[in-house]
Amino acid sequence: MVTAILKRELQAAGAAFQLLTRIPIPVAIPFTPELLARSVVYYPVVGVVIGGIVGAAAAGLDEYVPSMPASVILLALWLLLSGGLHMDGLMDTADGVLSHRSRERMLEIMKDSRVGAMGVLAAIILTMFKFALLGAWLDGGKDWLAEIPLFALACGLSRLWVVIAMACWPFARPEEGLASMFRLVRPRQAVLAALVQAVLTAGCAWAFPSASFGALPAYLLQAGLALAVGILLSAWLNRKLGGLTGDTYGAMTEVIEAALLLALLMGLQSQ
Repeated sequence: MVTAILKRELQAAGAAFQLLTRIPIPVAIPFTPELLARSVVYYPVVGVVIGGIVGAAAAGLDEYVPSMPASVILLALWLLLSGGLHMDGLMDTADGVLSHRSRERMLEIMKDSRVGAMGVLAAIILTMFKFALLGAWLDGGKDWLAEIPLFALACGLSRLWVVIAMACWPFARPEEGLASMFRLVRPRQAVLAALVQAVLTAGCAWAFPSASFGALPAYLLQAGLALAVGILLSAWLNRKLGGLTGDTYGAMTEVIEAALLLALLMGLQSQ
């Protein structure tokens, strides 16, 4: 019984990494709706792993590479780890919702594999914003053991919001695309994902005492901002599209990550 449960949960975690990252998970996993509904519980783990890798790379580059080139390298690594999945969603969402067309036409535009002007502009602006934030982070006085865990937890929070959005807002296309794969996600999975994020936060507080909670105001600012930005984006996109799609989840991940990195810098600078 215990072995079966462990296998099931490992499969769910593996599915989360296979779907959201390009980190090699060399195991064949059946992407059934039941398994995918369980996998969302591990989305915060995926975010923390990505954030931890990027943060560790930032610490390694800090001593040897000037901040501007280092920021480019970090951005490339950040995008490569997710395979550009979330950035693609941002571009498709911008093309659709900023077209000012009918709801049906917006959804058609978002399904189109071609990228329009608004998608390109959104990607450029967000990339420049993240580049500026990473440069400011690298230029500031840093205690990496304190700041890397907070950066990693911020990436976890952005993916936690995706689970909350899946559970609390309707799908715009309930019978096709991502919605059909994740139709079994319920508020229970969002609660479990929040508990996973809480466990990760407690683990960081225990493993990196200097992170925590000297920097507790920074983390609380991050969590509050993730909630506020997530609610505003989800409500706006739901009003425009009549629900959410896989592209909008990617867009929200990108925007919330950028907002949380800004919050992290503001919180650390205020100490």
